[in-house]
Parts: sequence; structure tokens; C-alpha cells
Amino acid sequence: MSTSTKTNGFRSVHGIGVLCGLAAGVWLGAAEAPTKLVNSGMSPYAISLCMVGGVFVARWTLPTMFIGTRFVFADLNRNRHLILTAILAGMLWAVANTLTVFAIRDVGLAIAFPLWNTNSLIGILWGRLLFGELKGATRKNTAKVVLGALAIVAAAVMLGFSTIHADSQHSGRAASGILAAVGASLLWGTMYVPYRKAYISGMNPLSFVTVFTIGELGTVLALVLTLDGGTKAAVFHSPATRHLLFWLFLGGFVWVVGDLFQQFATKYLGISRGIPLSNTNQLWGLAWGALVFGELAHSDLSHRLLVLAGSLIMILGALAVSTAVATEREQASGRQSLVRECARYQLDYDLVMQANKGPAAGEAKQSRAWWDYAILAVGLGVFVWLGINAQIPPLNLNLAWVAVLTAVLVVSAAGCARVLRRSS
Repeated sequence: MSTSTKTNGFRSVHGIGVLCGLAAGVWLGAAEAPTKLVNSGMSPYAISLCMVGGVFVARWTLPTMFIGTRFVFADLNRNRHLILTAILAGMLWAVANTLTVFAIRDVGLAIAFPLWNTNSLIGILWGRLLFGELKGATRKNTAKVVLGALAIVAAAVMLGFSTIHADSQHSGRAASGILAAVGASLLWGTMYVPYRKAYISGMNPLSFVTVFTIGELGTVLALVLTLDGGTKAAVFHSPATRHLLFWLFLGGFVWVVGDLFQQFATKYLGISRGIPLSNTNQLWGLAWGALVFGELAHSDLSHRLLVLAGSLIMILGALAVSTAVATEREQASGRQSLVRECARYQLDYDLVMQANKGPAAGEAKQSRAWWDYAILAVGLGVFVWLGINAQIPPLNLNLAWVAVLTAVLVVSAAGCARVLRRSS
């Protein structure tokens, strides 16, 4: 195979990963919007449990809709050694998500969000140490990835500070909130290690997240039972929480869509490129807050300049990361990690290599089982039931911007899904 052919192949896979990473940022940023409608005094453990409930529904219905449970179970059977890895990743996510709720409570979203988004730097470190990412990369590409990630983190800090107001009510618990956000960053940065390990072995992201959610739900349920009142916890008994469940479930569902794109970005780009791109979610989260909820309506000129500067820096950082196409030398380093995984678990190298380049052979040919339609019906039924009982809080929402940003969500998901399907 000629060098040019190899380069074109790398660029094709790189382009798919970049699209997935950017789409992940759009959806992950929007995931905070439904939870802004919840101001209930619920404990952080209860909020995390309810969001993970929506996550659990989404992580079963979306893979079932796209590839069917027969493929999921066949893929899990081929990769039995990764099941515990997926559950562990889910546990890390659940604890990190709970810490973010504490961080938001104690220091506010504006400060907490940028702090936990430093997980991209943790991911770059793990990617380099464990999977040889950026090993053999040119100095130019290394600079693009590292400086681009740093720019995205710096921009996230600027965007966060742009929403801070002098009358903040969080100063009394600042230390605990900052520690919670930093802890979430460390856990989320480490969580991508199981992700990458799974995809190097050829596991499909849609299969991985199906098992992933078992670790998520089990962990947050254990946290509620041990630290939030056990079976007497208000989340299980209070009728006042019923009208809030829809928004928390919806936030979890939207987050899962973004996470799925993030998983594909990690598969095709690795940790060090995929995670910084998905961390552009800060920009989209600010867009929802400012345009829909009017969070910057009373900001002064300095705050608005921070928004403009932070947005520009984040875009430039994402541009730098997205243009750092891996060279043949860096790809060879990645193949060494793949060879080690195949030797360790007696995997077929050719099949795993094919899965790393795109969907596994025969993935789209699995027939549907009757229970697939039952799972989809139950998932839809849960949201219909919760929606009937939901109440819209009396907030001033800019419905025109809701429509525009929702359209951006739909277009980004449809476009990315089309690219993924065409690559199969």
C-alpha cells in the first residue's frame, strides 16, 4: 500500500473522529439545559440518581434502535474480557457525575464546569503513558494537540468567569466545591482509559455503553442507599419530585447522545484528540445559558468581552486539535498497542484492525428480535409518562433560541450519524 493511500485513510478516519468530537460538544453542552429547570432542593445524590435513570433508558434504547440487541450481545460475547472494564468505567462516571452536582451546589456551574473540563489534560497524560498516543507524532502535531487542549481549558475558564456575578451565594463552601470539581476531573479523565482499551480491542461503542450503564446505575443507587437515607430517601417517596423527573431524565438522555459521539471520537482519534474536541461543550452550554435563559442579560462590558475572547480561543483550540492528523509513524505506535491487546487476550488481529478502522464486519446485517421493539416501546413509554407528569417552571425562556439551538442539535446528530453509517 502506498504512503499516499495510507495517509488518505488516516485522514478519512480522522475526519470522522473530528465530526464526532464536535457533535459531542454540541450535545454535551445542551445536556445542562433541562437540569436548569430544576430548582427543588433535592440532594446531589438524588439528582445524580434521576439523571442516571435517564442515562440508563437512553443507553439501552439508542443501541437497540441503531444496531439491535443481537449484535450487542454477540459483540459482548466476543469481548467478554472487556465487560468488567465497561462496568468499572460506568462506576467512575457515576462518582464523577455525583461530584459535579456537589460542585455546582457549592461553587456554581460557572466555576465548576471549567474545573472539571480539565479532564482533557488528564486524558492526554493517560493516552500517552498507556496507549502510546502522540508517540512518534511530529513536533507540529504534538504542539497542536497539547496547546489546543490547553487553549480549550483556558477558554472554558474564561467562559466560566464570564457568568460569575458579585452576588454569588456559593462563597461559604468554595473549598469543598472546588475539590469536588477537581475530583470529577480526575475521575472523568481516568474514565477514558477503559474507553480506549475497549476500542483498541475492537469493541463497538454502542455495545460498550450498554454494559457501561450497569456500573453507572448500580453505583449511584448504592450512593443513595448508603449516604442519602437508604430506602427512606426522599427521592423514593416524595411526590414533590415527580414533576421534576422528566427534566432530569431528559438531561441524562441528551447527555448520552453526546457521550455516544464522544465514544466514537475516542475510538477514531484516541483520548488526546477526542476529549479536547468534546470539551467544546462549554461553549454550547454557555450558548444555552445566555441565549435561552438570559444568564448574561445584565452582564457588564468586561463580562461580554470575556465571552467573546473565550469563544474565539476555544474555536482556535478546537481548530488546532482537529487539524493534527496522525502520521504513519504515530499510527505505527498505535498499532503496537493493538498488537499487545491481541496477544494478551488471544484476539484475531485482522478483525480487530478492521473494527478499529470502522464498524465490525456484518454489523449492519443483524436481524431484529421482537424484544428490540419492546425495549424501544418501554423507553418511549417512560418518557411519555414522565412528560405527562412534568411541570414547566415559570421561567422566562427565549423560545426562538430554543428552536434554533434544538435545530443545531438535530442537524449535528443527523449529519454525524450519516457519516458513521456511510463509513460502515
